This record gives sequence, C-alpha cells and structure tokens, in this order.
Amino acid sequence: MTAAILSLTNVSYRYPDGTSALDNCSLTVARGSRTAVLGTNGAGKTTLFLHLNGILRPSSGQVRWEGTPLDYGRSELRKLRSRVGLVFQNPDSQLFSASVREDVSFGPMNLGLSEKIVRERVEEALHAVGMTDSADKPVHNLSYGQKKRVCIAGVLAMQPEVVVLDEPMAGLDITMQEELTTVLERLHAAGMTIIVATHDLDFAYGWADEAIILQSGRLLAHGVPAKILLQQDVRNELGAAPLVAEISSQLSLIGIDLRDKGYLPRSKSELLTALGAHIRQETKP
Repeated sequence: MTAAILSLTNVSYRYPDGTSALDNCSLTVARGSRTAVLGTNGAGKTTLFLHLNGILRPSSGQVRWEGTPLDYGRSELRKLRSRVGLVFQNPDSQLFSASVREDVSFGPMNLGLSEKIVRERVEEALHAVGMTDSADKPVHNLSYGQKKRVCIAGVLAMQPEVVVLDEPMAGLDITMQEELTTVLERLHAAGMTIIVATHDLDFAYGWADEAIILQSGRLLAHGVPAKILLQQDVRNELGAAPLVAEISSQLSLIGIDLRDKGYLPRSKSELLTALGAHIRQETKP
C-alpha cells in the first residue's frame, strides 16, 4: 500500500461567522496518486484544500504531512507551501504581476534562490503548461484558460511534491479542458501527487486513481472511482453517476456486457473503443 503524503485526523473547522465547514473529517491522500475530491456546493472542498497547505488551521484535529503533524510556525509553513502548491478556482485571485514571467517568478524568488535557478525554474514551469511563447505577455491580455495555466506554472516553479487544484475545469471549454487534462497527466507522470476538486463526475471517473466524497464537511466515501461513484449513497449525494458507467450498465441490459471481456471503460473514448471492438467481433463472418 502506498504511504499517505497528506492526512487529516478528526479535523473540524468553523469560520468566524459560525459556519461549520469541516466536521470531524478524517481522510488520507496517497503519495503519487491522482485524487478527485467531489461534493455538492458547501460540502467543504475548498476549506479542505486551504488546510492542506496551512492557510487555515483546524479548530480541532490534526493535519499531517508524511505522518507528522503540521507545524504552523512561519518557517515551517513556508516549507510546507513549497511542497504543497495550491491553485485557486479563480485565476484572477492568484495573478498580480504585470507579465507572465514576472508572476511565475514570484514564488521561487521569495525562496531566496539565485537568479539563474529562478530563471531555470520559470522556463521549466512555463514549458510544462505550454505557455513558453506567452512568457512576456501582460497577464491581463490572457484568456481565462491561459490564466489558469499561468497559475499552475507559478505553483510548479516552486517544485512542489503535491499540486492541489480547486475546480480547475470551471469556466473552460471542451478543448481547454482536454489541454488541461494533458497537463495534469504530464505532471503525474513526472511523479507529482495531484489533488483536484471537481463537480465533473465523468472527469473523476476517467482520470482519478482515488475519489474522496465529502458531505457536509465529513468524509462520505473514499476509494476507487469505478466502485464508489456507483454506490447508492454517493449517487444520492451527488445527484448522478458517471455517464459512461450509466451507458455501460444500460448496454448490459440488451446483452452487450463489456465487463465479460474483463474491461471496464472509464471514459467516452474507451467506451467507443470497447463498443467498436464488440461490434467487429459480433459481425465477423
């Protein structure tokens, strides 16, 4: 079993206005995993993320990094935030420099790194998100999707071990979503742990290794998406099941059970491929 890189143990958090956002929540994130966090609005996803890099401190309970409780002293928080990079849902809340290069440089410069190392990190980060050609553009001239990429680059320039993204697909068209998914796959292949909050059941079903379902600040379910996203309590909470799973289930009712072949499609392209293979097999002379 892969060791946990981040974990929460009985964490509760109440905002100053009295709103309870996390309620005795316990969960783990495995090192090297692709984890999707799902839940209805107000389930606690953003509050959870703000605890993962120490922006918020639990009212009770503990957050742990590699099994060690977080130290909320200034120097230790600085180390934590170089390890756990957080990308907010709204890129305009994270971008504040005049140009793309300046914005991506901000984090590593604050680490006290040499100019040469900062420059190398910035170029690597921009290349990773496909924004090298836009390095000198004014931030305010970028599209919404480009701004999201720059936010990710700013986090990558810190060379974190974990990247946490709050609703990264929100506001993006289909092409931009596919491009961002490719970026996430590239980061995961390089060894990063990726945590994504999303309302997109089909994305979570096809992309994630693990899914975490929050309900009113508590952990409702945690496990392999192909299993827990089909649980009745999870379906009731989220209001639906992944479309690919629903189609596969309906196909089985008319005698096309793709699971008989030991293969469970988890994305639209995989479903179409499996169907095509089934049709070719059935129509062989």
